[in-house]
Amino acid sequence: MASIEMHGETSTETVSKTPSRKRWFILGLLFVAAILNYIDRNVLAILAPTIQKDIGIDDTQYSRILSAFLATYTIAYFFSGRIVDKLGCRLSMALFMTWWSVSNALTGLARGPVSMGFFRALLGLGEAGGWTASPKAIQEWFPATERGLGVGVYAMGGSIGAMLAPLIVIPIAAASSWHWAFVVTGSVGLVWLIPWMILYRDATYVEPKIAEKDSAESEWALWSSVLKQEAVWRFMLARLLTDSVWYFYLFWMPKYLHDDRGLSQEDIKIMWVVFLMADVGFVLGGFVSGKLIKRGMSPPAARLWLMLASAVLVPLSPLVALSSSTAVAIAVASIVAMAHCSWLSNQTALIVDIIPRRVMATTFGVVAAGSALGGMLMNEVVSGTVEAYSYTPCFFLMAIMHPIAIALLWRYRRSAVQDE
Repeated sequence: MASIEMHGETSTETVSKTPSRKRWFILGLLFVAAILNYIDRNVLAILAPTIQKDIGIDDTQYSRILSAFLATYTIAYFFSGRIVDKLGCRLSMALFMTWWSVSNALTGLARGPVSMGFFRALLGLGEAGGWTASPKAIQEWFPATERGLGVGVYAMGGSIGAMLAPLIVIPIAAASSWHWAFVVTGSVGLVWLIPWMILYRDATYVEPKIAEKDSAESEWALWSSVLKQEAVWRFMLARLLTDSVWYFYLFWMPKYLHDDRGLSQEDIKIMWVVFLMADVGFVLGGFVSGKLIKRGMSPPAARLWLMLASAVLVPLSPLVALSSSTAVAIAVASIVAMAHCSWLSNQTALIVDIIPRRVMATTFGVVAAGSALGGMLMNEVVSGTVEAYSYTPCFFLMAIMHPIAIALLWRYRRSAVQDE
């Protein structure tokens, strides 16, 4: 990979040898923020059958609304990190939380597909920032030995939020209306701001920082170095393919259970089982690959063997549609979700294993953009397929994504990306 010249000097900032105990409260707030992030984005998917009937949204329009969220979510990834660096974690996270919470609450005012799409697009602009501010907060409050734990804890909040969302949203809608489900879930984020603004002050544990001078030439060289790498495009394409499976189960599985399986809005709460197994996948994937590494396997090989196991399990997806039993369909969907989240945790670790450290953050941004693009393409394909045929072809399509992706990445099990 082309060399990138970085100019800087070591800061004279004071280093505390004892991290503050307050860091665990900060981590708890980041964990809760991730839960709220996923609850807010899932309100629409959970209540989609009711909302579509009430304000006249067909499946194509529903797909466009989801794509509006994913489009702004993708765009926000590129500038939210810069906002965090400029404003700091305390203020930027408060800004992002306020933005997405208000946007979610305002969704209750939607009266048609256009206004619904507008409010969900606003939600996407705010939610991406939560995932760029959180890692920086971990860096400021945790020593290097604890940062892996910190990142793992708050990252799990997303899938836990998806698991909890049906259990929270459906009772609220049943007790009042779908409008109030958006208002109530959005308001919780504003309550979160109170302890965040009180607790998050200057970190008491600060490691020496390298102050990098901004340079238009060095910035251009960095982007050129990243974008010309074949590995980056392989990772981005793999993320585009495999995350489309996650978005399908996240956004369309509740509708499938209602439309094809005849589950009521109340019964759709069973989706919590799928998201619980997703949490198991996150933990199990990292744990097993770590065991393989301790036994002498190289990190890239360990990651990819676990990803291969996922690529074998995800093709069970068609059984969701083919089984006559709803219980079996939920069980298979749970296995698919577990396998995908194991894949995702190991693919993320694989990038860390083989991409040079000096371009790691930029590479992650490009790869993450592939995730959202995959979600948008998936929505277009699924909506058209459901309207023209049924959900069944969609489950078959989801079955081939991980096998294609493992073929793209398998070459990296023995070698890292070398400098050119």
